[in-house]
Amino acid sequence: MTLRGFIKGLLGVILAGFFAATYGFFIEPALRIRVKRWRIRREDWTATPLKIAILSDLHVGEPFVGLKRVTRLVKRINALDADLVLLLGDFAAGHRFITAPVKIQEVAPILGDIRAKHGVFGVLGNHDWWDDPSAQKRGGGPNLYAEALKENGIPVLSNQAMELEGAGIWLAGLEDQLAFLKGHGRFAGLDDLPGTLAQIEDDGAPVVLMAHEPDVFPKVPSRVALTLSGHTHGG
Repeated sequence: MTLRGFIKGLLGVILAGFFAATYGFFIEPALRIRVKRWRIRREDWTATPLKIAILSDLHVGEPFVGLKRVTRLVKRINALDADLVLLLGDFAAGHRFITAPVKIQEVAPILGDIRAKHGVFGVLGNHDWWDDPSAQKRGGGPNLYAEALKENGIPVLSNQAMELEGAGIWLAGLEDQLAFLKGHGRFAGLDDLPGTLAQIEDDGAPVVLMAHEPDVFPKVPSRVALTLSGHTHGG
């Protein structure tokens, strides 16, 4: 192979990687709404089958995820006719690739239009804490994202567990594990897994756990039937 041919080949690989990254991170997320479906079965599941719709890591901000796109997502979710809808955190943009920020006070009323037989619930993600300077300064809540969601009829579970009447399950929500920026790559969380699970009073009912970061998976006992997380953006 000549030097010229090698350079042309290398340039081709670089350009292919660039276009793949552009498609994966911008074009596909900005233009397409896809629904992925999983069917999960556990032999020890004692409740009736549930259809759960999950939505995570919206990172709302123009031009990729604006209010119009959130509205489209809500319509798509409602069309699924789910029994339960869970929002797994990171509503805040949290990146530099935005042309205009979108406040949670504008987003929450749209998310408040989501409908499900057994309700809509959420947890916060790391960016929802990082984007609240007052909470960062206090080292705790209240959190502006949680408050906005609650004001629009979406309970945000912060180290809380509750029985879903009629569903036959307990729903638990773990607080974020990377909530506070400590500098030099260090973080502090607000998560309390033992305290959350201790609130569950029925030993036989299935438990569904929401935890924004999947880092907690190795610590979750088999008592929990299903743990749902976001954070990795499908990675």
